[in-house]
Amino acid sequence: MTLHIGQRASRTRTIGDADIRAFAQASGDTNAVHLDEAAAAASRFGRRIAHGMLTASMISALLGNDLPGPGTIYLSQELRFRAPVFIDDTITATVELTQYREDKRIATFRTTVVNQHGVLVLEGEAVVIAPG
Repeated sequence: MTLHIGQRASRTRTIGDADIRAFAQASGDTNAVHLDEAAAAASRFGRRIAHGMLTASMISALLGNDLPGPGTIYLSQELRFRAPVFIDDTITATVELTQYREDKRIATFRTTVVNQHGVLVLEGEAVVIAPG
């Protein structure tokens, strides 16, 4: 695959209760704001939210499967969580190539996730080694 500055890829999915519970099981993050209705209702969010890292995992899926694709190796990921993701939110993760060092195959991507209302919920930057 030839990479060029400005190249983008996106993935969209709806985050459900089962996704949150499976992520809690896999990660060990059983914070009540993710799993307990009463505790979440008393939180600043007023209801249960998805794990931030569950949201961020969509970026990993994009990089490893779509752009640059299979064989990609993560070097770093910067994340800034801007808004919560609630159960049944539909979120779209996007990566956009901003820098590419062809001799070392090091690619830098702007990473964003927005919800179904266009609200930015996560932003950051990923640096990867692109497949050869």
